[in-house]
Amino acid sequence: MIRCRRSIVLPLLLAFAGGIGVARASAQPSGPLMVPPPGKAAAERIPLLKDVDIIQKLGNKIPLDAAFVDENGKDVRLGDYFGTRPVVLALVYYECPMLCTQVLNGVFSSMEAMPFTTGKDFDLLVISFDPGETPALALEKKKAYFERYRRPGSDAGMHYLTGRPEAIKLITDAVGFKYAYDSSIDQFAHPAAVTILTRTGEVSRYLYGIEFAPKDLRLALVEAGQGHVGTAVDQALLYCYHYDPESGKYGFVIMNVVRLGGILTVAALGLFIVRNVRTRRPEGRAEV
Repeated sequence: MIRCRRSIVLPLLLAFAGGIGVARASAQPSGPLMVPPPGKAAAERIPLLKDVDIIQKLGNKIPLDAAFVDENGKDVRLGDYFGTRPVVLALVYYECPMLCTQVLNGVFSSMEAMPFTTGKDFDLLVISFDPGETPALALEKKKAYFERYRRPGSDAGMHYLTGRPEAIKLITDAVGFKYAYDSSIDQFAHPAAVTILTRTGEVSRYLYGIEFAPKDLRLALVEAGQGHVGTAVDQALLYCYHYDPESGKYGFVIMNVVRLGGILTVAALGLFIVRNVRTRRPEGRAEV
């Protein structure tokens, strides 16, 4: 007869009994789970960003008498940059760690792809909305982007300004640019956009985002130029595209293209008839 040692059997019995107890306990209905209180919805807007927006003010005139300081430390007025060419206005701050640089990169990428040149066809006006920034920062930013652009004569059409709070408020209010300062991180929350102004200082178009299609910037400048910028081809393209204020982009208008095609067809047919009539020789009368 084989005998089982008590030292082995007892632990096995205890383990078996414990397993039954665990199984019974797990079979019993559990109490209600502790659900944490619901947090903020993912789509809920951050309170600070409620003050960040673009309020479109198409046709509004900017304060041309507003005083600023250029990148060389010279006192200037906004009116010094108007009267001849349309203007691309970029409201940024020079020490912005991310978004402002992306906006300026997008502007210059589009400028590089266009036949238009600053100082000749349009001006680029960059204004810091941080009253604590200095002309030295503005000059540093201008040099960095001029090294990238480097078109002959383009330097005369690039202007980087700083200003006092009252002057900054005048220009931001005029174009509907709303931003907010976050003291906890010492940064500004602001929209990503540029404003296209006519040569008389009126708001013509807004382009949104950090990348601007060269087509959109080109058409916006042609439109703001009021017939003084671009060629006949640019004017024809403007007829074929329509500006959408919601998206800040130009969309293709098929009906205008059809109309333009019809006009060109009729014009070509009329020219063909006129030329044939003029080149046809008159028939002489038969002699008796």
